[in-house]
Amino acid sequence: MPTAPMRGNTDPTGRPGRLVAWLGTFGPVAVGYAVFQALVGLLPDGLFGDTARYSLAVVSGLGTGISAWLAGALLRARASAADRADDRAGGDLGGVPSPRRPAAGVAAGAAEPVVPGPLPGLSAATYTTLADRLAVFDDPLRGRLVGWPHALDEQSGPVRPTATGTAYGLHIALELGMPDGRLRASELVRTLWRLRLPEGGWAARSQGSVGRPEVTALVLGALARAGADPHLLATEAERCTERFSHELEPAGVELTHVVTTMLRGLLRAAPDSPALPLLRDALVDGAVTDPARGHRRCWGSRLTPPRGRAVAPSAVHTAQAVVALDRAARVLGEDANARATREEGIRWLLSCPGPAHDGCDDLESGHETVRRPHPVDASRHEVLSVRHFSAAWVVRALLTPDVPAVAADEEREAVRQEMLAGAVASVWRQQDNGIWTWGGVDLAYPLWMTYQGLSALRAHAVWMYQPGG
Repeated sequence: MPTAPMRGNTDPTGRPGRLVAWLGTFGPVAVGYAVFQALVGLLPDGLFGDTARYSLAVVSGLGTGISAWLAGALLRARASAADRADDRAGGDLGGVPSPRRPAAGVAAGAAEPVVPGPLPGLSAATYTTLADRLAVFDDPLRGRLVGWPHALDEQSGPVRPTATGTAYGLHIALELGMPDGRLRASELVRTLWRLRLPEGGWAARSQGSVGRPEVTALVLGALARAGADPHLLATEAERCTERFSHELEPAGVELTHVVTTMLRGLLRAAPDSPALPLLRDALVDGAVTDPARGHRRCWGSRLTPPRGRAVAPSAVHTAQAVVALDRAARVLGEDANARATREEGIRWLLSCPGPAHDGCDDLESGHETVRRPHPVDASRHEVLSVRHFSAAWVVRALLTPDVPAVAADEEREAVRQEMLAGAVASVWRQQDNGIWTWGGVDLAYPLWMTYQGLSALRAHAVWMYQPGG
């Protein structure tokens, strides 16, 4: 009959237990004092006088105490090393924690109490707010519209859903799985089709009556995710890409934000579109070299230099490009040049010089302005302000599958884990009860920000998960 382990000295794995831990903390003092007292009592009084006798006892006590402390430190170090070895043996995949082991003292086969993390509560709060703020508007021309405006804090009263707000709201609802009937994908899909412009496509509220590629691609991506008719999606995607040229869309074809949004939306809605390889190649060719970070390739806000000026590297645009190229590679494949450029973008992100990666410059949100000729009055410009949630994009880029291998090749695995943890912390800080806030401006609760923040946290949670335990 096997004997039970000595719980006072070791745990079931044979590692130092409570007694050794106590000795490592308080034992050296006790042992040293005991030796001192013993020598004071044993040494003869005539041994060079009391001063020498006490000095010898003190030195001996100190030496014994230090030896006991070193022995305890060695045992603790061995136990820590064994724990790390167990973590690696348990399948440490690029920073993913190992499955939980039963706590000390829990009998074999007993269930360990598991406390849920904060993400389920946050997701439930997001869904509740989304359902409470759902707007219903009877449009005399388009019929019943069910959805959301651009931001959740728009004025009270009859609020008309917009294509942008409803598309992001649909994305959020699908991300959360629609646990009840307060939100219905079919109603949101019908609303988006009713908001389609007469000549095809969709536009932001401030853009007027001409479809714009970035908004059209956003809506098509949401419709495809909700299971809309693929033939209708392909038709709209073809109209969108036909207009996406230097002659008809001179501003959009030069902007990283527009091209990456087009890529992501069309990869969902029309994965067979012949325009996708062209968009991918334009994005690859638009990378720039940054001397400040080892001449690595990255992206700025533009894919072509504005009138001969250099394009400034940008973390958010580099992250957007990495995410778009990663998704394109899964659908289209990629050649050596596309792969090398995408991996250079990852290396550029990993070379952030910031000392604190939960608040470094790469995570600072920003904005850009998209200017286009007005579709009716050529003397005016159509101006669209685009805001970027940089931390969420960096999280998504650092979660692309090739990042761990690139980080290992650069010997920056620890940096990768630190940067990812810091970016996730930054994303978390910018929400309140499941709704993300762009502070200091009107319309401070944009739906796009809540979608990007929520999807980044959920993607990170899935990446961190390990079955077993």
